[in-house]
Amino acid sequence: MADEALELEPLTPFPGRRMEQAIAAVRAAIDDGRMKPGVKYSVYQLAEGLGISRTPVRDALLRLEEVGLIKFEARQGFRILLPQPKEIAEIFAVRLALELPAVRKAATAPDPAALSDALLHQQRLMRDAAAIGNEHEFAHHDLGLHDLILDAADNSRARAIVKTLRETTRLLGANTADKTRTLTDIDDEHTPVIDAIIAGQPDEAEAAMRKHLENTGRLLVAQALRTEASDRSVDEIWSAVV
Repeated sequence: MADEALELEPLTPFPGRRMEQAIAAVRAAIDDGRMKPGVKYSVYQLAEGLGISRTPVRDALLRLEEVGLIKFEARQGFRILLPQPKEIAEIFAVRLALELPAVRKAATAPDPAALSDALLHQQRLMRDAAAIGNEHEFAHHDLGLHDLILDAADNSRARAIVKTLRETTRLLGANTADKTRTLTDIDDEHTPVIDAIIAGQPDEAEAAMRKHLENTGRLLVAQALRTEASDRSVDEIWSAVV
């Protein structure tokens, strides 16, 4: 049994896998508030709303469970989850360990002109999305910017790990933009990172990336603490993990 009704639009014909389309539909529904963390939904309810069979829906939910975005319950039920404060700090500890060496390496890339053009293009896309308040597009291009840096460092395993970690925190990122900083604020944090990479300054690039990741991580930890009404402090959790 579900806790509340769920209004979704049936999926349109799609050349790819229905599972992937169902994953995108669930994430979109969470982003726009049609699906809420903590509320119990059913597999049957989701399949009916999307107009597809239960098999691709269950496959999609299993994928989302792997990255910690949902939890299955008895009788085909599931709930949307948000990471706990300590989990968020742990995620950013790993990101710092992977992305700081990557940004240093990117700042000494063998083809700086090509990387510079790609980074500036990605930032323009972010700014265009921020200008119209499109959080989904902004998050997509934000991910693309970080992925370019990891790609320039030539570490495919680090790219894959960071992508998975960002999937876990992506939903919180949109909420942080709403409550604590604007999309333009987030974009502005990337500017010194990009400038340092283009200038070939690894120390400055690392410092700017550290500041950006720590600011984002601490804001998300603070938000999670408010959600669970905890009396713990951000510094207490952050210093124990990062």
